[in-house]
Order: sequence, then structure tokens, then C-alpha cells
Amino acid sequence: MEKQKFVLLGLSGGVDSAVAALLLKKQGYHVIGAFIKSFSETKNKLTNECNWVEEKRMAQKMAAHLQIPFIVLDFEKAYTSQVIKPMIKAYKEGITPNPDIACNTLIKFPLLWKAARKLKADYIATGHYARIKKTKNTFELHQGRDKSKDQSYFLCELSRRDLSHTLFPVGNHLKSQVKQIAKKNNFPNYDKPSTKGICFVGNIPLKSFLEKRLRKKSGVVLNDRGQIIGKHDGAHYYTLGERVRPTIGINIIKGVSSQKRFYIAKKDMEKNTITVVPENHLLLKHSAFNLKKVHWINSKDKKIKLRAKVRVRHLGKLMPSVLKIKRGRLQFTLGEPASGIAPGQSAVFYQGTRIVCGGEISL
Repeated sequence: MEKQKFVLLGLSGGVDSAVAALLLKKQGYHVIGAFIKSFSETKNKLTNECNWVEEKRMAQKMAAHLQIPFIVLDFEKAYTSQVIKPMIKAYKEGITPNPDIACNTLIKFPLLWKAARKLKADYIATGHYARIKKTKNTFELHQGRDKSKDQSYFLCELSRRDLSHTLFPVGNHLKSQVKQIAKKNNFPNYDKPSTKGICFVGNIPLKSFLEKRLRKKSGVVLNDRGQIIGKHDGAHYYTLGERVRPTIGINIIKGVSSQKRFYIAKKDMEKNTITVVPENHLLLKHSAFNLKKVHWINSKDKKIKLRAKVRVRHLGKLMPSVLKIKRGRLQFTLGEPASGIAPGQSAVFYQGTRIVCGGEISL
């Protein structure tokens, strides 16, 4: 008789990981639920209780409902040093990083696997909407079946080794199906809203999070002719392509603001100025970019010239592109100019539903 396989599952308190646990149990796995504590500063404004405590309570309740063992893993020290501090440093330098990708690559998957090995588990699992396909010689990362919930973008830096011992049980399901399964099985969290915001930090506006760590530095807002048309709270808070709104600390002079929507086209960190332009302005469009820190999931995909579709934000449009070495740098060129592309963000390349590679954008 084949030995029962053990899985250490990241049990967040959300419906996706809870359904993932149920699906694994039905497939014959012995499942251990692991709640990951990585950030303890965010609090519920109504109860003043730390968000992670609320999430842990729900995860524990789900483990009891599913009748699976439950443990808590404290990764906060590593998360602070490897994700939060580099993120703050990047914003200070005027770069917009992607902490969710760093969180998966540096914290969630390697440390969950380390804990799994200590428990002699065979696999780790999460509630991500992505799929892993095993071929004759390797493992491939693919988009989730539900294209509106696909999370493969955030997993672009996982390695073949990571994929070889990882399971994504909900990857072949639609979100609507996951909710139906949860409701049918009387899950106490079946109607719980999806988590938003920074990985492990929770649903907190990014600027509010940054303001606690980076001081405000009032500066002026310029139009494309260099004329002052407003004020802002500090160039380090903002991202190229971001829409200008008073709620993010950018105020445009009355009369000018009523004419059109503005978006951030340039940032001068030394002068602490930002330049804003109307939607579809040429300054917002880019067609060629450098790429650094490129990660290839399978080394066989490395080519002098790669044709693939690229996504420059989570669930953003998949755009035809060519990736090649030019003047000693890895550069990708789009079929047509696109807006909303910022240094520090990730460009992820797909061939069909399969992720080929991902890297950090450098303009």
C-alpha cells in the first residue's frame, strides 16, 4: 500500500487556502495547516486588534472545521529584514518595488519548505491561483484557470526546485467554484472578502504605510511645460503612471484640476518635483526598457532573442514583446508603446499560459 503523502499548507484564514486544504484531503493527502505570522503592526481600526491575530483566529477555526493539525510559523524577523526594509529603501530612492514577489521568493515558499522538511512533509501548498505542470524533464509554472484571479505574476521568481515540491490545489478552479465549495461545506469564512494590499501587511493604503517610515517632503507639481500647477507630499511616495488624486497627497490648482485627469509622467528625486500630464500623453508612453535581475524558471528558455507576451503589472494587459541583449544589456521592446511602466516593477514574460521569465524594469 502506498504511503500517505504529507503536505504543509499555508493556511491564511482566507477562503482560498481553506478550500485548498479540503481539496488536498479529498485527494488523500495528510494536511497540516500552517499560519504564517510575518507582520504584526497593522491593526483593525474598529477593534484595535492586530490583523494577524484576527487572521490566525480564523485560520485556527478553519483547521478545526477541517479536522487538520494547526501550527503557527513566525517569519516576522526575516520578513522585516528581507522584504520591508529593502522596500522602504527602494521608495526612498524613487523606485517602485514589488514586495509581493519578494515575499513569495524570499519568505513564503523557502521558509514554508524549510518548516515542511523539519516535519518530514513531502510537499508544501498554498491557495494561489496558478498551476504547475510536470513535463518529461522539468516543472513549468502556468497561469491559473481563472484569468481574472490569476496570481502567477507574483510567483515569477520561483525555481524549478520550488515547483517540484509545491502544490496549488485551487489553480484549476474558478473563484466562483471555490466559493461554492466553501459554502457547500459550511466554511465559516465562505463569504470572507479576498485579502488586498501588501503581502502579509493587509488592507492599508500604501501611502499611509510609507508615511510611517518616510517623512513627508513637500514639493511642487509641474506640467509638461515646466509650469508649477500644484503641490505634493514627497516624490518618494509616488509611482510613474499613477493617477493624481488629493487622497494620495497631490493637489492641483483649482481650475486646472477640473479640466482633465492627470497622471505622473516624471519624478526628479533630487529636486523633489513630479511632472504630471493628461491621460494618453506621449510622456506616459514607453516602448523599450532595460531589464535586470532576470530570473528564468527553466534555463533551456534562455535565448539571444525571445518572443513572448509581457505583463508589467498584476492582471495587466499581455503585450507582444521581444526580449534580447542590446549593447550588453537585456532589453525588451513592445509591439506598441504602453503607459504605466515604472522602474522597480516586474516585467513577466509568458508563452501561452506558461511563464518563461521575469525581471525588474529599469528605464
